[in-house]
Amino acid sequence: MPTKKNPQVTASAPERRHELLRTAAEVFAEQGYNATTVRTIADHAGMLAGSLYYHFDSKESMLEEILRTFLDELWDGYDTVLDAGLGPRETLRALVTESFREIDRHRAAVAIYQKESRQLAAQERFAFLAESQRKFEKAWLSTLERGVADRVFRDDLDVRLTYRFVRDTVWVAASWYRPGGQHSPEEIARQYLSMVLDGIAVRT
Repeated sequence: MPTKKNPQVTASAPERRHELLRTAAEVFAEQGYNATTVRTIADHAGMLAGSLYYHFDSKESMLEEILRTFLDELWDGYDTVLDAGLGPRETLRALVTESFREIDRHRAAVAIYQKESRQLAAQERFAFLAESQRKFEKAWLSTLERGVADRVFRDDLDVRLTYRFVRDTVWVAASWYRPGGQHSPEEIARQYLSMVLDGIAVRT
């Protein structure tokens, strides 16, 4: 009598690891990191809790890999934009577009980052979160300041307040955005930018 194949056996170790991280990210985003146990993740993955330790030594390891993967990809995109020598308006446009692309790729990780990063950053293991936040703030503030100096953005612009507004309204999209929806990340960025840039650009 033929037996049902076990997907844990047929999937390669790297594939299974990727699947488990994706599952863990969704559970962390939905239930919160502290409320999530290894058993909860294993249940959602359709495996025994003990089997999860074959791939990861703890839920902390899973969370660290989820967040590092997201931030590494985010900074690959941001650094490309910042090194391109674009004007401030074009830089802002490219940063916003790249942000929405990352939400598309790592929606659950973005949600975790928003909810958990402040508390996690106090732990030595997650100190990289605070460093990334400092880089993030510097990149956006310098772009806005350059736009004011170049008379592309209004000279009465409060750049720190504008930075917080742009940051929060971009990343909150992780709470409602779903990959494969009606609008692509590029289209959402275009619509968003049409509202933001019309508000901060110099009026002619």
